[in-house]
Amino acid sequence: MEKMALEEAADRKLLIAVDFGTTFSGVAWAQTRRPDVQTIIIQWPDATSGGLEGISSDKVPTEIRYNGTECQWGFQVDDFGPRHQWFKLDLDPTQSRGVSDLSRQYPDQHALPPGYNVSGEKLCTDYLTALRKHTEEVLKHKLPQSILKSTPIEYIITTPAVWSDSAQAKTRTCAEAAGMGQQLMIISEPEAAAIYALHAMDPHSIKIGDTFVLCDAGGGTVDLISYTVSALKPILQVEEAATGTGRLCGSTFLNRIFNKFLVDKLGLNEEWDEEVVEDAMKRFELVTKKAFRGSPTEEFVIPVPGLADDPAQGVRRGKFRMTGAEVTQIFEPVVQEVVTLVRGQIAATNKTVKAVLMVGGFGQNAYLRETIRGAIDPNIEVMQPPNGWTAVVRGALMKGLSQLEPTTARVKVASRSARKHYGTERMTKYDSAKHTKRPNYWDAYDGEYKVNDMDWFIRKGDPVTEEKSFKRQYHKVWPVAEGHNKAVSQDLLVSQDPDGTGAPVYKDSGDVKYLARLTADLSCIPANDLAQKTGKDGRQYYSVHYDIEMQYYSAHTKYSMVYKNVKYDSVTVEYV
Repeated sequence: MEKMALEEAADRKLLIAVDFGTTFSGVAWAQTRRPDVQTIIIQWPDATSGGLEGISSDKVPTEIRYNGTECQWGFQVDDFGPRHQWFKLDLDPTQSRGVSDLSRQYPDQHALPPGYNVSGEKLCTDYLTALRKHTEEVLKHKLPQSILKSTPIEYIITTPAVWSDSAQAKTRTCAEAAGMGQQLMIISEPEAAAIYALHAMDPHSIKIGDTFVLCDAGGGTVDLISYTVSALKPILQVEEAATGTGRLCGSTFLNRIFNKFLVDKLGLNEEWDEEVVEDAMKRFELVTKKAFRGSPTEEFVIPVPGLADDPAQGVRRGKFRMTGAEVTQIFEPVVQEVVTLVRGQIAATNKTVKAVLMVGGFGQNAYLRETIRGAIDPNIEVMQPPNGWTAVVRGALMKGLSQLEPTTARVKVASRSARKHYGTERMTKYDSAKHTKRPNYWDAYDGEYKVNDMDWFIRKGDPVTEEKSFKRQYHKVWPVAEGHNKAVSQDLLVSQDPDGTGAPVYKDSGDVKYLARLTADLSCIPANDLAQKTGKDGRQYYSVHYDIEMQYYSAHTKYSMVYKNVKYDSVTVEYV
Protein backbone atom coordinates (compact mmCIF):
# COMPACT_ATOMS: atom_id res chain seq x y z
CA MET A 1 0.00 0.00 0.00
CA GLU A 2 2.82 2.40 0.90
CA LYS A 3 4.57 1.69 -2.44
CA MET A 4 1.34 2.39 -4.34
CA ALA A 5 0.89 5.66 -2.49
CA LEU A 6 4.42 6.74 -3.40
CA GLU A 7 3.83 5.86 -7.07
CA GLU A 8 0.59 7.87 -7.10
CA ALA A 9 2.35 10.85 -5.53
CA ALA A 10 5.18 10.63 -8.07
CA ASP A 11 2.90 11.31 -11.06
CA ARG A 12 0.77 13.95 -9.33
CA LYS A 13 1.41 17.66 -9.82
CA LEU A 14 -0.38 20.79 -8.74
CA LEU A 15 -0.61 23.37 -11.52
CA ILE A 16 -1.26 27.02 -10.71
CA ALA A 17 -2.08 29.44 -13.55
CA VAL A 18 -1.55 33.18 -13.07
CA ASP A 19 -3.15 35.77 -15.34
CA PHE A 20 -0.78 38.65 -14.55
CA GLY A 21 -2.92 41.50 -15.86
CA THR A 22 -2.27 45.21 -16.29
CA THR A 23 -5.08 46.28 -13.94
CA PHE A 24 -6.39 43.00 -12.46
CA SER A 25 -4.81 39.56 -11.99
CA GLY A 26 -6.39 36.14 -11.58
CA VAL A 27 -5.34 32.72 -10.32
CA ALA A 28 -6.68 29.23 -11.06
CA TRP A 29 -5.43 25.81 -9.99
CA ALA A 30 -5.93 22.10 -10.61
CA GLN A 31 -4.31 18.75 -9.88
CA THR A 32 -3.05 16.63 -12.76
CA ARG A 33 -4.76 13.64 -11.15
CA ARG A 34 -8.09 15.53 -11.32
CA PRO A 35 -7.75 17.79 -14.38
CA ASP A 36 -11.55 18.10 -14.67
CA VAL A 37 -11.69 19.99 -11.35
CA GLN A 38 -10.39 23.48 -12.07
CA THR A 39 -10.81 26.14 -9.41
CA ILE A 40 -10.64 29.94 -9.55
CA ILE A 41 -9.33 31.68 -6.43
CA ILE A 42 -11.91 34.25 -5.30
CA GLN A 43 -10.73 35.08 -1.76
CA TRP A 44 -8.46 38.10 -1.29
CA PRO A 45 -7.20 40.06 1.73
CA ASP A 46 -8.28 43.67 2.10
CA ALA A 47 -6.95 46.60 4.12
CA THR A 48 -8.92 45.77 7.27
CA SER A 49 -9.42 42.00 7.57
CA GLY A 50 -5.84 40.83 7.19
CA GLY A 51 -7.16 37.35 6.45
CA LEU A 52 -8.15 35.33 3.43
CA GLU A 53 -11.83 36.27 3.33
CA GLY A 54 -11.63 40.05 3.14
CA ILE A 55 -12.97 40.42 -0.42
CA SER A 56 -14.66 37.96 -2.77
CA SER A 57 -13.80 38.57 -6.41
CA ASP A 58 -12.76 36.57 -9.48
CA LYS A 59 -9.69 38.81 -9.74
CA VAL A 60 -7.53 41.08 -7.61
CA PRO A 61 -6.22 44.58 -8.52
CA THR A 62 -2.68 44.66 -9.91
CA GLU A 63 -1.62 47.45 -7.55
CA ILE A 64 1.04 47.78 -4.89
CA ARG A 65 2.02 50.29 -2.23
CA TYR A 66 5.01 50.39 0.10
CA ASN A 67 4.17 51.55 3.60
CA GLY A 68 7.53 51.56 5.34
CA THR A 69 8.68 47.94 5.38
CA GLU A 70 5.15 46.70 4.69
CA CYS A 71 4.12 45.81 1.14
CA GLN A 72 0.39 46.28 0.54
CA TRP A 73 -1.10 44.75 -2.59
CA GLY A 74 -4.39 44.14 -4.37
CA PHE A 75 -7.46 45.07 -2.33
CA GLN A 76 -5.21 46.13 0.55
CA VAL A 77 -4.43 49.31 -1.43
CA ASP A 78 -7.21 51.85 -0.82
CA ASP A 79 -8.30 54.62 -3.18
CA PHE A 80 -6.40 57.35 -1.35
CA GLY A 81 -2.73 58.19 -1.55
CA PRO A 82 -0.08 57.25 -4.11
CA ARG A 83 0.16 53.70 -5.41
CA HIS A 84 1.96 51.78 -8.13
CA GLN A 85 -0.25 50.77 -11.05
CA TRP A 86 0.33 49.44 -14.57
CA PHE A 87 3.90 48.48 -13.59
CA LYS A 88 3.63 45.30 -15.65
CA LEU A 89 3.94 47.47 -18.78
CA ASP A 90 7.38 48.65 -17.59
CA LEU A 91 8.71 45.19 -18.52
CA ASP A 92 8.32 46.08 -22.20
CA PRO A 93 9.01 49.79 -22.74
CA THR A 94 9.40 49.15 -26.48
CA GLN A 95 5.64 48.88 -26.94
CA SER A 96 4.29 52.11 -28.43
CA ARG A 97 0.91 51.35 -26.90
CA GLY A 98 2.38 52.32 -23.56
CA VAL A 99 2.14 55.96 -24.57
CA SER A 100 -1.24 55.91 -26.28
CA ASP A 101 -3.23 59.10 -26.73
CA LEU A 102 -5.66 57.96 -24.04
CA SER A 103 -2.91 57.41 -21.45
CA ARG A 104 -1.48 60.86 -22.15
CA GLN A 105 -4.84 62.64 -22.05
CA TYR A 106 -6.26 60.85 -19.02
CA PRO A 107 -3.52 59.95 -16.49
CA ASP A 108 -4.41 58.50 -13.10
CA GLN A 109 -3.98 61.22 -10.50
CA HIS A 110 -2.86 58.77 -7.79
CA ALA A 111 -0.62 56.51 -9.86
CA LEU A 112 3.10 57.00 -9.38
CA PRO A 113 5.05 57.52 -12.63
CA PRO A 114 6.89 54.49 -14.12
CA GLY A 115 10.15 53.74 -12.35
CA TYR A 116 9.38 56.14 -9.47
CA ASN A 117 11.61 55.04 -6.55
CA VAL A 118 11.23 51.38 -7.55
CA SER A 119 12.06 49.57 -10.80
CA GLY A 120 9.37 47.83 -12.79
CA GLU A 121 11.10 44.48 -12.23
CA LYS A 122 11.01 44.89 -8.44
CA LEU A 123 7.35 45.94 -8.48
CA CYS A 124 6.43 42.90 -10.58
CA THR A 125 8.50 40.56 -8.41
CA ASP A 126 7.04 41.90 -5.15
CA TYR A 127 3.48 41.73 -6.49
CA LEU A 128 3.89 38.19 -7.85
CA THR A 129 5.49 37.16 -4.54
CA ALA A 130 2.44 38.40 -2.63
CA LEU A 131 0.14 36.67 -5.11
CA ARG A 132 2.04 33.38 -4.80
CA LYS A 133 2.12 33.44 -0.99
CA HIS A 134 -1.59 34.15 -0.82
CA THR A 135 -2.38 31.39 -3.33
CA GLU A 136 -0.37 28.81 -1.43
CA GLU A 137 -2.01 29.94 1.82
CA VAL A 138 -5.46 29.43 0.27
CA LEU A 139 -4.47 25.96 -0.91
CA LYS A 140 -3.65 24.98 2.69
CA HIS A 141 -7.38 25.28 3.37
CA LYS A 142 -8.42 23.44 0.19
CA LEU A 143 -6.16 20.39 0.16
CA PRO A 144 -4.88 17.97 2.83
CA GLN A 145 -1.43 18.79 4.18
CA SER A 146 -0.17 15.37 3.09
CA ILE A 147 -0.94 16.18 -0.55
CA LEU A 148 0.57 19.67 -0.38
CA LYS A 149 3.78 18.33 1.12
CA SER A 150 4.18 15.50 -1.42
CA THR A 151 2.92 17.18 -4.60
CA PRO A 152 5.25 19.30 -6.76
CA ILE A 153 3.80 22.70 -7.69
CA GLU A 154 4.30 24.15 -11.16
CA TYR A 155 3.26 27.63 -12.25
CA ILE A 156 2.12 29.01 -15.56
CA ILE A 157 1.98 32.75 -16.24
CA THR A 158 0.55 34.80 -19.11
CA THR A 159 1.99 37.69 -21.15
CA PRO A 160 0.54 39.90 -23.93
CA ALA A 161 0.88 38.45 -27.42
CA VAL A 162 2.65 41.51 -28.80
CA TRP A 163 5.38 41.57 -26.14
CA SER A 164 9.02 41.39 -27.16
CA ASP A 165 11.23 38.36 -26.44
CA SER A 166 13.08 40.50 -23.91
CA ALA A 167 9.87 41.34 -22.01
CA GLN A 168 8.86 37.66 -21.95
CA ALA A 169 12.28 36.82 -20.50
CA LYS A 170 11.89 39.58 -17.87
CA THR A 171 8.49 38.17 -16.91
CA ARG A 172 10.08 34.76 -16.38
CA THR A 173 12.88 36.28 -14.30
CA CYS A 174 10.40 38.16 -12.08
CA ALA A 175 8.16 35.10 -11.63
CA GLU A 176 11.13 32.88 -10.77
CA ALA A 177 12.38 35.49 -8.28
CA ALA A 178 8.86 35.50 -6.78
CA GLY A 179 9.22 31.80 -5.98
CA MET A 180 7.26 30.33 -8.90
CA GLY A 181 9.97 27.80 -9.72
CA GLN A 182 12.32 26.96 -12.56
CA GLN A 183 9.74 24.85 -14.44
CA LEU A 184 7.63 27.93 -15.14
CA MET A 185 5.51 27.89 -18.32
CA ILE A 186 4.63 31.09 -20.18
CA ILE A 187 1.59 31.46 -22.46
CA SER A 188 0.31 34.45 -24.41
CA GLU A 189 -2.88 35.99 -23.00
CA PRO A 190 -5.06 35.99 -26.13
CA GLU A 191 -3.99 32.43 -26.98
CA ALA A 192 -5.01 31.29 -23.50
CA ALA A 193 -8.32 33.16 -23.83
CA ALA A 194 -8.94 31.59 -27.25
CA ILE A 195 -8.36 28.08 -25.91
CA TYR A 196 -11.04 28.58 -23.28
CA ALA A 197 -13.47 30.55 -25.48
CA LEU A 198 -13.38 28.00 -28.33
CA HIS A 199 -13.72 25.14 -25.84
CA ALA A 200 -16.79 26.85 -24.34
CA MET A 201 -18.53 27.13 -27.75
CA ASP A 202 -21.06 24.64 -29.06
CA PRO A 203 -18.86 22.17 -30.99
CA HIS A 204 -21.62 21.58 -33.53
CA SER A 205 -21.42 25.22 -34.62
CA ILE A 206 -17.72 25.01 -35.56
CA LYS A 207 -16.52 23.82 -38.98
CA ILE A 208 -13.10 23.39 -40.55
CA GLY A 209 -12.12 26.68 -42.19
CA ASP A 210 -14.07 28.87 -39.74
CA THR A 211 -12.08 31.96 -38.74
CA PHE A 212 -12.55 33.69 -35.40
CA VAL A 213 -11.18 37.00 -34.14
CA LEU A 214 -10.59 37.02 -30.40
CA CYS A 215 -10.73 40.41 -28.65
CA ASP A 216 -9.34 40.34 -25.12
CA ALA A 217 -10.49 43.71 -23.77
CA GLY A 218 -9.26 44.25 -20.23
CA GLY A 219 -8.82 47.11 -17.84
CA GLY A 220 -5.58 48.47 -19.27
CA THR A 221 -4.93 46.77 -22.58
CA VAL A 222 -6.91 45.36 -25.49
CA ASP A 223 -5.23 42.46 -27.34
CA LEU A 224 -6.50 40.80 -30.51
CA ILE A 225 -5.59 37.63 -32.35
CA SER A 226 -7.27 35.51 -35.03
CA TYR A 227 -7.51 31.77 -35.58
CA THR A 228 -8.76 29.49 -38.36
CA VAL A 229 -10.04 26.01 -37.51
CA SER A 230 -7.82 23.37 -39.16
CA ALA A 231 -9.17 20.15 -37.55
CA LEU A 232 -12.10 19.02 -35.42
CA LYS A 233 -10.99 15.52 -34.37
CA PRO A 234 -9.55 14.06 -32.24
CA ILE A 235 -9.46 17.57 -30.76
CA LEU A 236 -10.19 21.06 -32.05
CA GLN A 237 -7.07 22.48 -33.75
CA VAL A 238 -6.62 26.06 -34.89
CA GLU A 239 -3.94 28.05 -36.71
CA GLU A 240 -3.20 31.74 -36.39
CA ALA A 241 -4.87 33.64 -39.20
CA ALA A 242 -3.18 36.99 -38.50
CA THR A 243 -0.50 38.27 -36.17
CA GLY A 244 -1.68 39.72 -32.90
CA THR A 245 -2.25 43.41 -32.29
CA GLY A 246 -2.84 45.42 -29.12
CA ARG A 247 -3.21 48.85 -27.62
CA LEU A 248 -3.59 50.63 -24.32
CA CYS A 249 -7.33 51.37 -24.48
CA GLY A 250 -8.96 49.30 -21.74
CA SER A 251 -11.91 50.12 -19.51
CA THR A 252 -9.82 51.93 -16.89
CA PHE A 253 -9.82 54.89 -19.28
CA LEU A 254 -13.59 55.11 -18.88
CA ASN A 255 -13.02 55.73 -15.17
CA ARG A 256 -10.37 58.34 -15.89
CA ILE A 257 -12.54 60.16 -18.42
CA PHE A 258 -15.47 60.03 -15.97
CA ASN A 259 -13.23 61.46 -13.25
CA LYS A 260 -12.29 64.38 -15.53
CA PHE A 261 -15.96 64.83 -16.44
CA LEU A 262 -16.88 65.11 -12.75
CA VAL A 263 -14.13 67.63 -12.02
CA ASP A 264 -15.09 69.75 -15.02
CA LYS A 265 -18.78 69.56 -14.14
CA LEU A 266 -18.84 69.78 -10.35
CA GLY A 267 -15.33 70.74 -9.26
CA LEU A 268 -16.33 74.33 -8.49
CA ASN A 269 -19.02 73.26 -6.00
CA GLU A 270 -17.90 74.60 -2.62
CA GLU A 271 -18.36 71.20 -0.91
CA TRP A 272 -16.28 69.31 -3.48
CA ASP A 273 -13.60 66.93 -2.09
CA GLU A 274 -11.97 63.54 -2.65
CA GLU A 275 -14.70 61.61 -0.80
CA VAL A 276 -17.25 62.83 -3.33
CA VAL A 277 -15.07 61.41 -6.12
CA GLU A 278 -14.67 58.06 -4.33
CA ASP A 279 -18.43 57.47 -3.93
CA ALA A 280 -19.16 58.62 -7.49
CA MET A 281 -16.42 56.44 -8.97
CA LYS A 282 -17.70 53.34 -7.15
CA ARG A 283 -21.21 53.83 -8.55
CA PHE A 284 -19.84 54.43 -12.05
CA GLU A 285 -17.62 51.33 -11.86
CA LEU A 286 -20.18 48.95 -10.36
CA VAL A 287 -23.42 50.17 -11.97
CA THR A 288 -23.20 52.77 -14.74
CA LYS A 289 -20.49 51.10 -16.85
CA LYS A 290 -22.25 47.75 -16.78
CA ALA A 291 -25.81 49.00 -17.24
CA PHE A 292 -25.22 51.50 -20.06
CA ARG A 293 -26.72 50.38 -23.38
CA GLY A 294 -26.06 53.45 -25.53
CA SER A 295 -29.48 55.11 -25.51
CA PRO A 296 -29.38 58.91 -25.13
CA THR A 297 -32.64 58.71 -23.12
CA GLU A 298 -31.06 56.56 -20.38
CA GLU A 299 -30.51 58.25 -17.05
CA PHE A 300 -28.11 57.35 -14.27
CA VAL A 301 -28.05 58.59 -10.68
CA ILE A 302 -24.55 59.18 -9.28
CA PRO A 303 -24.12 59.74 -5.51
CA VAL A 304 -22.26 62.94 -4.66
CA PRO A 305 -22.69 63.09 -0.87
CA GLY A 306 -22.19 66.48 0.74
CA LEU A 307 -22.50 68.61 -2.38
CA ALA A 308 -24.79 71.59 -2.09
CA ASP A 309 -27.95 71.53 -4.23
CA ASP A 310 -27.33 73.15 -7.60
CA PRO A 311 -30.15 72.78 -10.16
CA ALA A 312 -27.95 74.19 -12.93
CA GLN A 313 -25.44 71.37 -12.38
CA GLY A 314 -28.08 68.72 -11.85
CA VAL A 315 -27.20 68.18 -8.17
CA ARG A 316 -30.06 67.60 -5.73
CA ARG A 317 -30.06 65.93 -2.29
CA GLY A 318 -26.55 64.54 -2.73
CA LYS A 319 -27.26 63.00 -6.12
CA PHE A 320 -26.18 63.90 -9.65
CA ARG A 321 -28.14 62.83 -12.71
CA MET A 322 -26.25 61.84 -15.86
CA THR A 323 -27.94 61.48 -19.22
CA GLY A 324 -27.23 58.71 -21.68
CA ALA A 325 -25.75 61.31 -24.04
CA GLU A 326 -23.19 62.30 -21.38
CA VAL A 327 -22.25 58.66 -20.73
CA THR A 328 -21.85 58.16 -24.50
CA GLN A 329 -19.31 60.99 -24.59
CA ILE A 330 -17.30 59.17 -21.91
CA PHE A 331 -17.41 55.82 -23.73
CA GLU A 332 -16.78 56.97 -27.29
CA PRO A 333 -13.01 57.81 -27.18
CA VAL A 334 -12.23 54.38 -25.73
CA VAL A 335 -14.74 52.31 -27.68
CA GLN A 336 -13.66 53.77 -31.02
CA GLU A 337 -10.05 52.73 -30.36
CA VAL A 338 -11.24 49.15 -29.78
CA VAL A 339 -13.41 49.24 -32.91
CA THR A 340 -10.37 50.32 -34.95
CA LEU A 341 -8.37 47.38 -33.59
CA VAL A 342 -11.15 44.88 -34.32
CA ARG A 343 -11.69 46.11 -37.87
CA GLY A 344 -7.94 46.06 -38.50
CA GLN A 345 -7.65 42.48 -37.23
CA ILE A 346 -10.57 41.33 -39.40
CA ALA A 347 -8.92 42.88 -42.46
CA ALA A 348 -5.55 41.32 -41.59
CA THR A 349 -6.94 37.78 -41.74
CA ASN A 350 -7.76 38.08 -45.47
CA LYS A 351 -10.48 35.53 -44.74
CA THR A 352 -14.21 35.43 -44.15
CA VAL A 353 -14.52 35.88 -40.39
CA LYS A 354 -17.32 33.93 -38.72
CA ALA A 355 -17.37 35.65 -35.33
CA VAL A 356 -15.64 38.08 -33.00
CA LEU A 357 -15.25 36.54 -29.52
CA MET A 358 -15.22 39.14 -26.73
CA VAL A 359 -13.40 38.21 -23.52
CA GLY A 360 -11.87 40.16 -20.64
CA GLY A 361 -13.72 42.42 -18.22
CA PHE A 362 -14.31 45.21 -20.74
CA GLY A 363 -15.20 42.58 -23.32
CA GLN A 364 -18.39 41.84 -21.38
CA ASN A 365 -19.63 45.42 -21.79
CA ALA A 366 -22.94 45.66 -23.68
CA TYR A 367 -22.26 49.05 -25.28
CA LEU A 368 -18.87 47.91 -26.58
CA ARG A 369 -20.44 44.75 -27.98
CA GLU A 370 -23.22 46.60 -29.78
CA THR A 371 -20.88 49.29 -31.12
CA ILE A 372 -18.56 46.65 -32.61
CA ARG A 373 -21.57 44.80 -34.01
CA GLY A 374 -22.70 47.95 -35.80
CA ALA A 375 -19.22 48.77 -37.13
CA ILE A 376 -18.41 45.48 -38.89
CA ASP A 377 -19.96 43.23 -41.53
CA PRO A 378 -23.44 42.22 -40.29
CA ASN A 379 -22.67 38.61 -41.27
CA ILE A 380 -19.98 38.48 -38.57
CA GLU A 381 -21.37 37.51 -35.18
CA VAL A 382 -20.18 39.26 -32.01
CA MET A 383 -20.22 36.81 -29.12
CA GLN A 384 -19.40 36.96 -25.41
CA PRO A 385 -18.40 33.46 -24.22
CA PRO A 386 -19.21 32.49 -20.61
CA ASN A 387 -16.75 33.46 -17.86
CA GLY A 388 -15.26 36.10 -20.14
CA TRP A 389 -13.47 37.98 -17.34
CA THR A 390 -11.54 34.86 -16.33
CA ALA A 391 -11.14 33.33 -19.80
CA VAL A 392 -7.37 34.00 -19.85
CA VAL A 393 -6.55 32.25 -16.58
CA ARG A 394 -8.94 29.36 -17.33
CA GLY A 395 -7.39 28.89 -20.77
CA ALA A 396 -3.86 29.12 -19.34
CA LEU A 397 -4.70 26.36 -16.88
CA MET A 398 -6.15 24.20 -19.69
CA LYS A 399 -3.00 24.75 -21.77
CA GLY A 400 -0.74 23.93 -18.84
CA LEU A 401 -2.65 20.75 -18.03
CA SER A 402 -2.44 19.62 -21.65
CA GLN A 403 1.34 20.16 -21.59
CA LEU A 404 1.67 17.92 -18.54
CA GLU A 405 -1.09 15.46 -19.50
CA PRO A 406 -1.60 15.53 -23.32
CA THR A 407 -4.75 13.40 -23.04
CA THR A 408 -6.54 16.33 -21.35
CA ALA A 409 -6.09 18.65 -24.36
CA ARG A 410 -9.35 20.00 -25.79
CA VAL A 411 -8.10 22.83 -28.03
CA LYS A 412 -4.68 23.01 -29.65
CA VAL A 413 -3.01 25.92 -31.41
CA ALA A 414 -1.34 23.97 -34.21
CA SER A 415 0.67 26.90 -35.59
CA ARG A 416 1.34 30.54 -34.95
CA SER A 417 2.26 33.35 -37.29
CA ALA A 418 5.76 34.81 -36.92
CA ARG A 419 5.49 38.43 -35.82
CA LYS A 420 8.92 39.48 -37.15
CA HIS A 421 11.72 38.44 -39.46
CA TYR A 422 14.35 36.53 -37.41
CA GLY A 423 17.86 36.04 -38.67
CA THR A 424 21.61 36.47 -38.31
CA GLU A 425 24.36 38.27 -40.17
CA ARG A 426 26.59 36.02 -42.31
CA MET A 427 29.75 36.26 -44.37
CA THR A 428 29.23 35.98 -48.12
CA LYS A 429 31.81 35.88 -50.90
CA TYR A 430 32.19 39.36 -52.34
CA ASP A 431 30.65 39.86 -55.79
CA SER A 432 31.51 43.24 -57.31
CA ALA A 433 28.41 43.16 -59.52
CA LYS A 434 26.04 42.20 -56.72
CA HIS A 435 27.59 44.00 -53.75
CA THR A 436 28.11 47.46 -55.22
CA LYS A 437 29.02 50.13 -52.70
CA ARG A 438 29.20 47.58 -49.85
CA PRO A 439 32.30 47.46 -47.60
CA ASN A 440 34.30 44.27 -48.06
CA TYR A 441 37.19 42.67 -46.17
CA TRP A 442 39.83 40.00 -46.69
CA ASP A 443 39.19 36.56 -45.17
CA ALA A 444 42.63 35.00 -44.60
CA TYR A 445 41.22 31.51 -43.92
CA ASP A 446 39.28 31.23 -47.22
CA GLY A 447 41.64 33.53 -49.09
CA GLU A 448 38.93 35.75 -50.58
CA TYR A 449 37.10 39.03 -50.07
CA LYS A 450 33.79 38.87 -48.24
CA VAL A 451 30.83 41.05 -47.26
CA ASN A 452 28.27 40.77 -44.49
CA ASP A 453 24.59 40.34 -45.37
CA MET A 454 21.48 39.00 -43.63
CA ASP A 455 20.36 35.39 -43.44
CA TRP A 456 16.69 35.29 -42.41
CA PHE A 457 15.64 31.86 -41.15
CA ILE A 458 12.10 32.92 -40.19
CA ARG A 459 10.13 35.40 -42.25
CA LYS A 460 7.31 37.53 -40.84
CA GLY A 461 4.03 35.69 -41.31
CA ASP A 462 5.64 32.24 -41.58
CA PRO A 463 3.75 29.49 -39.71
CA VAL A 464 5.62 28.44 -36.56
CA THR A 465 4.81 25.28 -34.59
CA GLU A 466 5.97 23.97 -31.22
CA GLU A 467 6.74 20.58 -32.75
CA LYS A 468 9.15 21.91 -35.39
CA SER A 469 12.44 23.48 -34.40
CA PHE A 470 14.45 25.84 -36.59
CA LYS A 471 18.10 24.96 -37.18
CA ARG A 472 20.81 27.12 -38.60
CA GLN A 473 24.35 25.90 -39.26
CA TYR A 474 27.26 28.11 -38.28
CA HIS A 475 30.93 27.82 -39.05
CA LYS A 476 33.50 29.37 -36.75
CA VAL A 477 37.24 29.37 -37.39
CA TRP A 478 40.09 30.77 -35.31
CA PRO A 479 43.86 30.22 -35.25
CA VAL A 480 45.01 27.21 -33.23
CA ALA A 481 47.69 29.49 -31.79
CA GLU A 482 44.94 31.35 -29.90
CA GLY A 483 44.01 28.20 -27.98
CA HIS A 484 40.68 26.48 -27.32
CA ASN A 485 37.85 29.05 -27.33
CA LYS A 486 35.55 28.29 -24.44
CA ALA A 487 32.52 29.92 -26.10
CA VAL A 488 31.27 31.22 -29.44
CA SER A 489 28.66 33.93 -29.80
CA GLN A 490 26.05 34.65 -32.44
CA ASP A 491 23.91 37.78 -32.62
CA LEU A 492 20.23 37.27 -33.35
CA LEU A 493 18.57 40.13 -35.24
CA VAL A 494 14.94 40.97 -36.02
CA SER A 495 13.00 43.21 -38.37
CA GLN A 496 9.44 44.31 -37.67
CA ASP A 497 8.96 45.25 -41.35
CA PRO A 498 5.99 47.52 -40.50
CA ASP A 499 5.40 48.52 -44.14
CA GLY A 500 5.52 44.96 -45.47
CA THR A 501 8.36 45.71 -47.89
CA GLY A 502 10.15 42.44 -47.10
CA ALA A 503 13.16 41.46 -45.04
CA PRO A 504 16.17 43.80 -45.50
CA VAL A 505 19.25 42.43 -47.26
CA TYR A 506 21.74 44.16 -44.97
CA LYS A 507 21.87 44.85 -41.25
CA ASP A 508 22.20 48.60 -41.70
CA SER A 509 19.16 48.90 -43.97
CA GLY A 510 15.49 48.94 -42.99
CA ASP A 511 14.57 48.55 -39.33
CA VAL A 512 16.95 45.70 -38.40
CA LYS A 513 17.59 45.59 -34.66
CA TYR A 514 19.59 43.38 -32.33
CA LEU A 515 17.34 41.00 -30.40
CA ALA A 516 19.80 38.91 -28.41
CA ARG A 517 23.26 37.42 -28.24
CA LEU A 518 23.37 33.63 -28.17
CA THR A 519 26.47 32.23 -26.53
CA ALA A 520 27.23 28.53 -27.01
CA ASP A 521 29.47 26.94 -24.39
CA LEU A 522 32.25 24.92 -26.04
CA SER A 523 34.03 24.00 -22.83
CA CYS A 524 32.17 20.67 -22.86
CA ILE A 525 33.94 19.76 -26.13
CA PRO A 526 37.56 18.52 -25.64
CA ALA A 527 40.18 20.43 -27.66
CA ASN A 528 41.32 17.26 -29.41
CA ASP A 529 37.74 16.75 -30.71
CA LEU A 530 37.83 20.10 -32.52
CA ALA A 531 38.67 19.78 -36.20
CA GLN A 532 41.83 21.51 -37.41
CA LYS A 533 42.29 22.73 -40.96
CA THR A 534 44.94 24.63 -42.88
CA GLY A 535 43.81 28.02 -44.14
CA LYS A 536 44.67 29.53 -47.49
CA ASP A 537 47.29 31.55 -45.66
CA GLY A 538 49.07 28.33 -44.53
CA ARG A 539 48.14 28.74 -40.83
CA GLN A 540 46.41 26.08 -38.74
CA TYR A 541 42.82 26.87 -37.69
CA TYR A 542 40.23 25.29 -35.46
CA SER A 543 37.18 24.74 -37.70
CA VAL A 544 33.87 24.16 -35.91
CA HIS A 545 30.57 23.48 -37.69
CA TYR A 546 27.62 23.54 -35.30
CA ASP A 547 23.88 24.21 -35.31
CA ILE A 548 21.87 26.59 -33.17
CA GLU A 549 18.43 25.03 -32.67
CA MET A 550 15.51 27.32 -31.83
CA GLN A 551 12.16 26.07 -30.51
CA TYR A 552 9.39 28.68 -30.51
CA TYR A 553 6.53 28.34 -28.02
CA SER A 554 3.47 30.42 -27.18
CA ALA A 555 5.40 33.14 -25.38
CA HIS A 556 9.04 32.06 -25.11
CA THR A 557 11.87 30.56 -27.12
CA LYS A 558 14.29 27.78 -26.19
CA TYR A 559 17.80 27.65 -27.67
CA SER A 560 20.19 24.69 -27.88
CA MET A 561 23.52 23.97 -29.59
CA VAL A 562 23.97 20.84 -31.72
CA TYR A 563 27.54 19.67 -32.39
CA LYS A 564 28.27 16.35 -34.12
CA ASN A 565 24.61 15.33 -33.66
CA VAL A 566 24.79 15.88 -29.89
CA LYS A 567 22.46 18.50 -28.42
CA TYR A 568 23.90 20.73 -25.72
CA ASP A 569 21.35 22.77 -23.74
CA SER A 570 24.11 25.21 -23.03
CA VAL A 571 23.14 28.26 -25.01
CA THR A 572 22.74 31.37 -22.88
CA VAL A 573 20.65 34.26 -24.19
CA GLU A 574 21.39 37.88 -23.39
CA TYR A 575 18.57 40.09 -24.66
CA VAL A 576 19.35 43.57 -25.91
